[in-house]
Order: sequence, then C-alpha cells, then structure tokens
Amino acid sequence: MIRVVLCDDHGLIRRGIRDTLADGGDIQIVGEAGDYGELRTVLRALGEGACDVLVLDINMPGRSGLDVLHALREEGAAIRTLIVSMYPEDQYAIRALRGGAFGYVNKAGDPAQLLQAVRTVAQGRKFVTPEIAQMLVESLTAPAPEQAHQKLSDRELQTLVMIASGKRLSDIAEELMLSPKTVSVYRARVLEKLGLANNSEMTVYAIRNGLVAS
Repeated sequence: MIRVVLCDDHGLIRRGIRDTLADGGDIQIVGEAGDYGELRTVLRALGEGACDVLVLDINMPGRSGLDVLHALREEGAAIRTLIVSMYPEDQYAIRALRGGAFGYVNKAGDPAQLLQAVRTVAQGRKFVTPEIAQMLVESLTAPAPEQAHQKLSDRELQTLVMIASGKRLSDIAEELMLSPKTVSVYRARVLEKLGLANNSEMTVYAIRNGLVAS
C-alpha cells in the first residue's frame, strides 16, 4: 500500500481527495493536517519513513505550501511531495518543482490523474502533465523573457494573489498568521518590484497575467 498524508486547510477538499485516493485500492491515508503546524505533528507521530507521499496544497494559513516545501528541504526530510492546487499550472507548477515538489496536479483535473500522480511520486519519479512538460521544454530550448512577478518571493507572490482576490491586509495577516506590519512590507515590495502604485493596479496585473480569475 502507498501511504499518504494529506495537508489542506479545507476539510471538504481533504475529504474529496481522500475518497478519490481510496478508490484506487492501493493507497492508504495515514494522516491529515490543515496547516504546517499540524503537519509537523502528524509526521512526528508517524515517524520517519512512515509516509510515502505528502499531498500538499499551496494556499494555507501560516506557511504556504511553497514555504512548507522549502522548510522540508532545509530539514532534510526524506518525503516526496505532490502539490495539488487550484492555482494555474503555468504560474505555479515550475515554481513548486524548483522548490522540491515531485509533481503538480490541478484540483480541477481528472481524478484519475491524481491517482496516477500519487503512484508515480511514490515510485520516486517526477509527475508532470503534458502542459508542464511543454513549459519545461520551452524554457530549455527558448527561454521566455522573465515576467516581473517571477522575481517575487513565494510570500510576495502569495500576498499579491490574496490582495488581487479582494482580501484586506488585516484578513491576509490573520490568514497567514503574520503581523499586519509584515504584510504591509510584503505589499510594498510587490508594488516596488512590479512598478505599480496601488491595490487596483495589482489586481489588474494579476488578472492580466493569469494569477487570479477575472
């Protein structure tokens, strides 16, 4: 059996993923978490080597999924991570793979693809969709001009997306478990790096570049 830990802050989403994986017959959910703190607790309780695949969301309170990837890599954790996210592949997949993920699957995709991804990652192999594979090939053969937001840190990008989604700084601070002052600093960095003046321009930029839905 492939042993999987789920980490997603939405209980209904976790249930849907759990049911999908259970239908595979060869996958067992051995732990669930809603944020990085809970994930650490679950992994400690299971012990080293007790999890074959970590199915991880990007947008979570406190540390984002990208932050968790970096933290696990810095800790030297021998765990294979599959990102399952609602965010578009063309904006986040490459960033996640560079951060140490073994694969990236969109939540809106075919459930069969999720099963295939978990099985592939459990074997120690990378899982990429044809779309991501094409992006990787294009980046190697003819590197595209770097978009301005690709220069943002993971936390800055997360702040941009949340502001563009209509969230106030106080809401973002609460959701990310940061101080409002810290979020304001991230906002200021985003404005400076993107050459923008205010939240409205950030929203327009995010929509034009496919970072949020219009």
